Amino acid sequence: MSDRKISVIAPARLHMGFIDLSGSLGRHFGSIGVALNEIATRLSISKATQLQVNGPSSDRAIKCTRVLCEALNVSDQIQIDIDTAIPEHVGLGSGTQMSLAIGSALNSFYNLELSTRQIAKLTARGMRSGIGIGVFEQGGLVVDGGRGEQTVTPPVISHMDIPEQWRFILVFDQRGQGLHGDQEINAFKALPTFPHQEAARLCYLLLMQGLPAVAEQNINLFGDVITQIQQSVGEHFASVQGGVFTSPEVAEVMQWIEQQGTVAIGQTSWGPTGFCAVDSADKADALVLEMQQRYSHFEHLSFVSASARNSGGDVFSS
Repeated sequence: MSDRKISVIAPARLHMGFIDLSGSLGRHFGSIGVALNEIATRLSISKATQLQVNGPSSDRAIKCTRVLCEALNVSDQIQIDIDTAIPEHVGLGSGTQMSLAIGSALNSFYNLELSTRQIAKLTARGMRSGIGIGVFEQGGLVVDGGRGEQTVTPPVISHMDIPEQWRFILVFDQRGQGLHGDQEINAFKALPTFPHQEAARLCYLLLMQGLPAVAEQNINLFGDVITQIQQSVGEHFASVQGGVFTSPEVAEVMQWIEQQGTVAIGQTSWGPTGFCAVDSADKADALVLEMQQRYSHFEHLSFVSASARNSGGDVFSS
């Protein structure tokens, strides 16, 4: 057993929508997302006489560690110190990033030489979206190719850096949680068939407008594509999540903030977190301040400005 201390940073991600929920061509889902800098799971692993976990999301970390140690046939005589954890079930990929963070730490601690994809498979990650895996591998903007008949984890088919000056504003509703676990599985089963023509339209929009807009640093065109994807997918999910947005208060804020010139209006995953984009940190900071004042009566809402992380998760020893 190593006497080293292994530390990992696993970035949160915005899930900006699915591309084909019908799977009419044999591949289901396909999705687009962006890694974030300011929100992450940060933890370290060191030697101990028995399994000890300290810090936020410790219950989830204990379960994940036991599953991984058994699957990898390694000792769980370790101490895990969690400095920060991505908030659970708010649409930022907390479960995937915790699994990849612990798995990557164990991988380095025991010199197992596993890939991120192998770790993800052990923890049953990437069953629908591959965005969380992709941003841990590479950061930036990631598009995955969905699931085919023989897919283990959805492949990344496009990866691009997000312009450094762009900012994403997140609107949190601390009262609610997005659908997860069995609720999420049952929700997908209850959804109607996604129209083939709409899936084709979203694919065309993303390939011939959204991705070129990122390459040319055109935030307005990129934002328009994301808003259209979000509106289409949100309307499809509305019957199982209570509307295009899970939280009515978040929906109200997002309607106002769109009128202020923000773009890429949407909800990440099942929410309740809403997001939008602007082209500078100054604009983002000013809007966050104005929202804090304008919506101070919504005591359960909070607002954060975040930058894109154009690199993947970090694993280092000391």
